[in-house]
Amino acid sequence: MALPVNVADAPAGPARTVSARHFVRLKLRVMGNNFRGQGWRIALFIGGALVGLWFAASAFFLFAAPGLAGDGRYAVLVAAAGGGLLVLGWLLLPLVFFGVDETLDPARFALLPLPRRTLVTGLFAAALVSVPVLAMSVAVLGLVLTAWALGGWSAGLVALVGVLAGLLLCVAASRAVTSAFASMLRSRRVRDLAAVLLAVAAALLGPLQVFGLAALRETDWTRLTGAATVLGWTPFGAPWTAGIDVAQGRVWAAPLKLLMTVVAIVALLAWWSRSLESAMVGTASTGKAPAQRGVTGGAVAQLFPRAAGWARRDRFGALVAREARYWWRDARRRANLITIAVVGIFVPVLINVTGGDFAAEDGAGFTAAVGDSSPVVVTISLLFVGVLASVTLANQFGFDGNAYAANVVAGVPGRVELRARMTAFSLYVLPMLAVVAVVLSALLARPGWIGLMVGSLAATYGVGLAVNSFVSVLGAYALPETSNPFAMNSGAGVAKGLLTLLSMITTAVVAVPMVVAAALLGDAWLWLALPVGAAYGLGAALLGAYLAGDVLDRRQPELLSTVTPRR
Repeated sequence: MALPVNVADAPAGPARTVSARHFVRLKLRVMGNNFRGQGWRIALFIGGALVGLWFAASAFFLFAAPGLAGDGRYAVLVAAAGGGLLVLGWLLLPLVFFGVDETLDPARFALLPLPRRTLVTGLFAAALVSVPVLAMSVAVLGLVLTAWALGGWSAGLVALVGVLAGLLLCVAASRAVTSAFASMLRSRRVRDLAAVLLAVAAALLGPLQVFGLAALRETDWTRLTGAATVLGWTPFGAPWTAGIDVAQGRVWAAPLKLLMTVVAIVALLAWWSRSLESAMVGTASTGKAPAQRGVTGGAVAQLFPRAAGWARRDRFGALVAREARYWWRDARRRANLITIAVVGIFVPVLINVTGGDFAAEDGAGFTAAVGDSSPVVVTISLLFVGVLASVTLANQFGFDGNAYAANVVAGVPGRVELRARMTAFSLYVLPMLAVVAVVLSALLARPGWIGLMVGSLAATYGVGLAVNSFVSVLGAYALPETSNPFAMNSGAGVAKGLLTLLSMITTAVVAVPMVVAAALLGDAWLWLALPVGAAYGLGAALLGAYLAGDVLDRRQPELLSTVTPRR
């Protein structure tokens, strides 16, 4: 499907040329409207910006270290490795963690007579107006300072051009990858496979960090300089090392690396253009709808999925059935369930089973902290799994969006609403947690610890449900109405990160008594952990639903306004 050639092709109205500045102005206006009357969002945005600038300042001094020290031996290593990690981060982090800012959703331009080139350049320019780009700009200016200190103003000027090209490369790569994934994820099987792969990648970040720290202590940095030189001739390192090459007398290399970067940017924008047009067309048909077989029980019974077939046919049961169906069919919700399943098994296994391997390479007493499996270590590792499982509900009303208005109009009591949501979510999560406990006990060859594991998971998960009931009512935020599962409204990435961190810390603190009991009671806790943990988790969840339900009753209109996407 081809887009119109020019805005002037519109059937009515004067011909006007749309440029990138119109998209930038539109984004700034939409951002201002999103923050209007939302004091807490403004505070989160400012807080996130300050945190980002603090990290940017730290990275600035890291990149500027060779120049400030007057020693250019490691300048190429710092530029190539640091710049390469920045490009890799812009590629992967939007997929794994916060998503990508879609303040200007491309789908909303589908019916406008805009040429594809104008749309891509406009959206690309608007993407450059963001806090991450500003923070990264501050960070990479350290490379300019290094090149200037080592080679004078000419090297500094080339480094400035290089880092600007590197910024464009990072943003283009992020947009192209997320847009391509959004088009691919129309297939349900591909969505689930991608969610599994991304969850595995997120689960491996911790072990990779342990291996990386151990390797750094024994690394020959001189040998790595050669690897950095090779990396500098790839798009990951080319823009960041151009100025360093001029400073070290390799003037001929700078134009080649800048040309390589420009070619990479053009290729990424072309890729983005193709996937962007596909996303704007809409979801393609995936074939014939499957025939329904064996449907019995009338129209009401058909609304209850098998997982919630036991629920009574009243308001509570209807809410459970609706939420259970949404958790299975909504791509964003189902991706969270897959993440819990994958990470929930990976993390405790890596900590308890392969921890000894980490210690053997470390050789600095790390075994005592992680390697030797004990009730305390197992409880701590499973505490993380319970926290991760429950934090998914931190923005449970954001998934509904303006559809939550139906519950507000129906006058659903807050306590009933929260208990139903907890129940429906637990239909999928509790079996996963049971599998985690069985798998871990089998791998550790400790069948007698199953009660300890199940009790620890139940307690932490129940506490997390209570904590996230309050977080979801008081700190909800709107999700964009788009087919891109990685899209986030402007400022929502900061809100998601801070709310997730707050929820996880609070849940972990409230669940600490399970760790203390495992440390003090010894073998007796192996028998008491299951009943005590189950009672503790269930009691905390019911108490949280009771107290947060009263808050929800008072804040229903405000909550609906908060989770409704602004157009």
